[in-house]
Amino acid sequence: MKYVVLLGDGMADYPLDELGGLTPLQAARTPNMDRMAKQGQCGLAQTVPLDMPPGSDVANLAILGYDPAKYYSGRGPLEAASMGVELADDDIAFRCNLITEKDGIIADYSAGHISTEEAGELIRTVDEHLGSTSIQFHAGISYRHLLVLSGGRGQDAQCTPPHDQVGGKVADFLPQGQDAELLKRLIMDSKPLLEAHEINRRRMADGKNMGNMIWPWAQGRAPSMPHFKEMYGIGGAMISAVDLLKGLGVCAGLKVIDVPGATGYLDTNYKGKAEAALHSLESDDFVYVHVEAADEASHIGDLDAKMQAIEDFDSKIVGHVLDGMAAFDDYKILLMPDHSTPIPVKTHTHDPVPFVVLSSSGGADSVTEYNEFSVESGSLGIVEGHRIMNYLVNNRF
Repeated sequence: MKYVVLLGDGMADYPLDELGGLTPLQAARTPNMDRMAKQGQCGLAQTVPLDMPPGSDVANLAILGYDPAKYYSGRGPLEAASMGVELADDDIAFRCNLITEKDGIIADYSAGHISTEEAGELIRTVDEHLGSTSIQFHAGISYRHLLVLSGGRGQDAQCTPPHDQVGGKVADFLPQGQDAELLKRLIMDSKPLLEAHEINRRRMADGKNMGNMIWPWAQGRAPSMPHFKEMYGIGGAMISAVDLLKGLGVCAGLKVIDVPGATGYLDTNYKGKAEAALHSLESDDFVYVHVEAADEASHIGDLDAKMQAIEDFDSKIVGHVLDGMAAFDDYKILLMPDHSTPIPVKTHTHDPVPFVVLSSSGGADSVTEYNEFSVESGSLGIVEGHRIMNYLVNNRF
């Protein structure tokens, strides 16, 4: 038996006036996801417990089959695992964005989706001038980087995700609480260093957003969790362009497959991801394919980009994988977003998300299309997100 997870990050949304009261999933052309809904079993998943932050870290941990209440330790350490950064017991790892600050305002959480090469040089400059044996910066992908503080510093600081505060004043969302002064100093001291860098001078001359400030958030200690194979009896692979999902794969003991041209945005290598997934199933039993583009479009409130991301996911990932599964006799496919990222709010919410389980052995219910509302009549009902993997593999929640 082969098992596949197709994860469209942030696809779920709210009904929008611009779409005549439809959600992007309802309005977009999604014949392959609709085909899965017609042939599979549908339901709604509460991927994020209501008492936890609705982030991709919590949601994808749950979808992989780990109860977040038991295993969640923070986003930063998952990204550290992806980057091969080993954390000591008293190390605290933060996700560290390169952002654009303009006139005291958080203007862009991604520094214009800065290239990995440019961002790497900028972060290395920050580490050279602000780092030490107990303060270390590590370059990641595009705007997504890592800050590690030793001695347990920063664990209890209250930090704000920058994508939630675009347009807000920097001063209003600086870290608070224990060790906040250290984090504030690093943030403010990074600005003159970065603005003086030739890369940012060139970006400004070209009319691009500068990566002129760091922004640490989502901190935590190294997680302790069993491998996926220990829990479900199968091994496999993780395919994603973002460090968070790669880190989850590492911590779960999955092989992490790097696909050339996978960017985490609209220009990602969809075909390469789908082909890598099918190829991995020739030797493994499980593959998790994560695509970030719809979530990124939602965070900037770009409806056209979100519609394109959904349709590209449908045709280039879902369609390609469905066609390729004909090579295998027995398989099950799980389709879902990790969380809702509605265009009107530009951030993640706790709303339950639609999911489909398609089996080669059949078992369709009455649902005929895939969206946030059609699945309400599905046979699987409303399910805690961390129980879905057990249903996929063992046919029980």
